[in-house]
Amino acid sequence: MSTTSSIEAPRTHHQATFAVLATAVAAYALLQSLVIPVLPTIQAGLHTTQNTVTWVLTAYLLSASIFTPIMGRLGDMHGKERLFVVAVGALAVGTLISALSTSISVMILGRVIQGIGGGVLPLAFGIIRDEFPRDKIVGAVGIIASLTAAGAGIGIVLAGPIVDTLNWHWLFWIPMIVLAAAGIATHLVIPESPVRTPGKLSWLAIVLLSGWLVALILPISEAPDWGWTSTKVIGLIVLAIVLAGAWVRVESRSANPLIDMRMMRIPAVWTTNLVALFLGVGMYAVFAFLPEFLQTDPGTAGYGFGVSITQSGLILLPMSVFMFIFGTVSGRMSAKYGPKIVLVAGLAISILPFLILAFAHGHKWEILVAMVLEGIGFGLAFAAMSNLIVAAVPPEQTGVASGMNANIRTIGGALGSAIMSSIVVAGVHAGQLPKESGYTNGFTLLAAATIVAAVAGVFVPSALRADEATLAEPETLPHVELGLVAAGTLVGDESE
Repeated sequence: MSTTSSIEAPRTHHQATFAVLATAVAAYALLQSLVIPVLPTIQAGLHTTQNTVTWVLTAYLLSASIFTPIMGRLGDMHGKERLFVVAVGALAVGTLISALSTSISVMILGRVIQGIGGGVLPLAFGIIRDEFPRDKIVGAVGIIASLTAAGAGIGIVLAGPIVDTLNWHWLFWIPMIVLAAAGIATHLVIPESPVRTPGKLSWLAIVLLSGWLVALILPISEAPDWGWTSTKVIGLIVLAIVLAGAWVRVESRSANPLIDMRMMRIPAVWTTNLVALFLGVGMYAVFAFLPEFLQTDPGTAGYGFGVSITQSGLILLPMSVFMFIFGTVSGRMSAKYGPKIVLVAGLAISILPFLILAFAHGHKWEILVAMVLEGIGFGLAFAAMSNLIVAAVPPEQTGVASGMNANIRTIGGALGSAIMSSIVVAGVHAGQLPKESGYTNGFTLLAAATIVAAVAGVFVPSALRADEATLAEPETLPHVELGLVAAGTLVGDESE
């Protein structure tokens, strides 16, 4: 039950609040995407292996998967403004650690701390919902979503010039400075949340959630070194299954669950979440590994293009651009044809790019075609997923359900990055470049994961007729994560 604070502080004009939120979200978007094209540079700079440097992405995704529902719940309990400051502060501290890092372990620690900041986006949406006039909410959320996509796309392109002009450490220094200013501005400008939702965190659920995610992702990532049949790999996977079962049991019995298991059993919810899991596998893995493939010297490895960081970012840019464009039209298509049809169509389109990357990657134009198709497919599918989730649950649960879907997508991304890393570096010794067959097998697996997602999409219940599916209209647009998925960024729980 929500409660309203008895002390009403003067409310800051919503435009000032929006300016602060936009600054923080822009820095967040840049921070996530700036790192993606430069993983090979970080690998060389920190003298580590390709398998290990992948944890720069995987560690963040894993941390964000754990902390996003926690930050959303704490924001409801203790105030969104207060937790927004904490989220921005965590991003700034983690970014500072990454900027100063001289070893891969310190870099990964910084990225884990940054994962706490995954709550920035859901908390920003919650603040907008609390502080803005009703007729301004849709526009503000839409602009923030667009800003996230635009910032992510710009970050992919800016990474090269920043590294060439300064060095890779400045990929963290620049966002850190902006985040520090945004954190101070948040405290000074944004008023505290007028609505609180009493409750408490289940620390047992948090420990179990963290435990099974780590126990699952760690052996998958390290299997090339440990061996897939080794005692450590098999033991950790068994442990992950046991902990996951215990976590589900605890959450099912909890009065204040982090993730509502009763909602998870709704047919339209669990099938759409299954789609999100497998589609997340493909999206994050592409962002993590395609730049490395593009930057590989063909004279040395026999594949790749030897392009610069800037050029690899430009090759990936069409994916973000088309994802944003088709994310914006997905809502209208869902209203006309029904979100399930749009979802399955987007998933079907998304299969082809992975096959191109696996078997037709000898020319740059082939990669560009794959990125355009990937953007179209992902843009249609991700927005349609949000529409299906919104249609499947009562209005008061749309934030919770959307946050769950986003979190499951992020878990899929963490798994995808770990599995792709295992396949690409299989049989590769320290100091050696991966074989072309590793990328071919990896992208083929991503195609298979997308096929599974498409099959799951067929089984999503068609809850609404096309003429009833007004899911992209103003009442529900805040839950359509149009641009947020465009750069692999995370949208979490914005529940109250």
